[in-house]
Amino acid sequence: MLALLCGGQGTLSDKMFDLVADQPTAEPIFAAAAPVLGADPRDVIRTRTADELSVNRASQILTVTSALAVHACIADLLTEQTAVTGYSVGEMAAWSIAGVWTADEALRLTDIRARLMQDAAGPDGRLGYVRGLDRSALQYLLDKHHCEIAIVNPDLLFVVGGTEQDVIDLCHEAEEGSARTGLLAVRIASHTARLEQAWKPLQQALDHSALSAIADSRLLLAGGDGERIFSATCATAKLARQVARPIDWSATLEAVAELGVTRVLDLGPGHALAEMMQAFQPTVRCYAADGFRTLDGLRNWITSERPSIYCS
Repeated sequence: MLALLCGGQGTLSDKMFDLVADQPTAEPIFAAAAPVLGADPRDVIRTRTADELSVNRASQILTVTSALAVHACIADLLTEQTAVTGYSVGEMAAWSIAGVWTADEALRLTDIRARLMQDAAGPDGRLGYVRGLDRSALQYLLDKHHCEIAIVNPDLLFVVGGTEQDVIDLCHEAEEGSARTGLLAVRIASHTARLEQAWKPLQQALDHSALSAIADSRLLLAGGDGERIFSATCATAKLARQVARPIDWSATLEAVAELGVTRVLDLGPGHALAEMMQAFQPTVRCYAADGFRTLDGLRNWITSERPSIYCS
C-alpha cells in the first residue's frame, strides 16, 4: 500500500511549484488558491521575500496548495487503496485528498483556520525545535521558559512553542546540554494552549463546510495521533482542536506503518516527512515529490512495484 503524507509549514521556497507549475491538471488548484491569496500562488512565491512567505496566513495557504497541486497530477494513478494523513496544516490537504472537501473548500477553510489562529495567538508567538533531549529533561526547560511541546516527532525531535523570546531562551539553554536546536519560520505558537480560543470557531466553520464521505479508495488518518477517521462529520472537533493541542507525529507514523504500508510519498512542500518515515521505518520505501526532477519520473515511481531508494 502507498501512503501520502502532506507536509506542514516552514519549507516554502521559490521552487516549490517547479514540478507541477505548468501541468494542466494542477491548474484548477492554482486557480482555487489565487482568490484566497489575492494572486496566483506561482507568482506569490517568486515575488515575495522569505519573511513575507513565512507570514502565517500565506504560509498555510501555500502549503496546502503545494500538496494539492502535486496530488492533482498523480490522482489518476491512485486506483488502489491509499492511506493519507497530514502534518499540522497538511491535514487540511489530507482531508481534501481523501475526498472530504473539494480543493476550493479546503483552501477556503485553510484561510479561516489561519485567520483564527493568528487572532488567538497574538503577534509574539514562535515555534522552535529541540533534538536530542529526553522528555524529562525537555520538560524541565519547558516549565522554566513557559513553553509547550507542539509536535512530537521520532528520534527525540520536538517542536516547541511559546513567545518568541521564551523559545529562543529555551533553545539556548538546551544547546548547553548538547541538544541541537533552532527557530522555525513559523511565527505562531501552533498546537499550544496559546491558541485555545481558535478551535471552537474553527470547528463551527468545519461543521458548516461542504463535507463529503471519505472516498472508498482512501484511508484517512488523523495527523495528531494516527487514529483512523471513518466519518469526517464525526471528526471535525478533533481536527479543530489540533490547532491548540500537541501533535504526536510519531504515533501517526507508527499507525501508517501498522497499515502495512510499503511505500510512502511525501507530497511536500519539502522532504522532511519522507526523511522521518525512512528513519522510523527503514524497510518502507520512501520518497518525496520534491526529490523528482520531472513529473514523469514521479508518475513512473508510483506505478512501479520495483524497490526504490530514497534520496534527500
